[in-house]
Amino acid sequence: MKYEEQLQRIKNGSGFIAALDQSGGSTPKALENYGVTGNDYDNDGAMFDLVHEMRSRIITCDAFDSKRVLGAILFEDTMDREVNGKPTATYLWEDKHIVPFLKVDKGLAEQMSGVQVMRPIPDLDSVLDKAKSHSIFGTKMRSVIYEPDVDGIELVVQQQFDVAKQIISKGLMPIVEPEVDINSNEKHDCELILKTSILHNLERLNDDHQVMLKLTLPEEAGFYQELIDHPKVLKVVALSGGYSRDEACAKLKQNPGMIASFSRAFTEGLNRQQSDEEFANTIDSSIEKIYEASKV
Repeated sequence: MKYEEQLQRIKNGSGFIAALDQSGGSTPKALENYGVTGNDYDNDGAMFDLVHEMRSRIITCDAFDSKRVLGAILFEDTMDREVNGKPTATYLWEDKHIVPFLKVDKGLAEQMSGVQVMRPIPDLDSVLDKAKSHSIFGTKMRSVIYEPDVDGIELVVQQQFDVAKQIISKGLMPIVEPEVDINSNEKHDCELILKTSILHNLERLNDDHQVMLKLTLPEEAGFYQELIDHPKVLKVVALSGGYSRDEACAKLKQNPGMIASFSRAFTEGLNRQQSDEEFANTIDSSIEKIYEASKV
């Protein structure tokens, strides 16, 4: 069974999860970092064509292999497109043996109580049905925490887990991502409240249900060990959150049991103007560094 095979890959495999899920709001910055400016496109369709070109170049690169990359998180537009004549997620799984995930949130609501919860996801059921037809194993959804407000953080986590239950009911694995902003002046205090809230909400899950957690690298080394060891947590992955690749990897090494799920830190240094050899060497170096940090 495909889902069970993918589950075992994530549970027992060695490697990290590449986050290739920049959506409408974050795509221009991702393209800019890749050497594509706003002058290179004049509408959203052209912009998404260019970012798919970038993602396809990454995914089809020989260095992007299942020996070091466990999974990849896709944006819905990417899932709807093809790579080498196959739907993107199907290509990842069948040709690369890399487990595909799908970003399902619709962005963030306005900040209140020191947090940004997710906007409503009215078409979630239909998106999940489509994801299942595309070999997708799991989903990802993001909220952001800025201040150690107990009520605000509980609102974030409860919303995440409520949606996670809906995703589980569809036979998919949810990645719950309550990001703590790395620039928060009270980051560790936020993390203390967040961990307590996550542990409380894990108890609300059925005994046979699991989630994955995507968390900001913590201020205190090993801080999330209790979550890593929790029977209702399949895997705890780390977001780079604005740290450079070197910073993110150094912090990751201080947290055994966590693996990377980097976005900006993963694609750092890639450029559209690079030759295929330069591009391959850059991505190989990135993958190796992140893979080694995820092995600790």
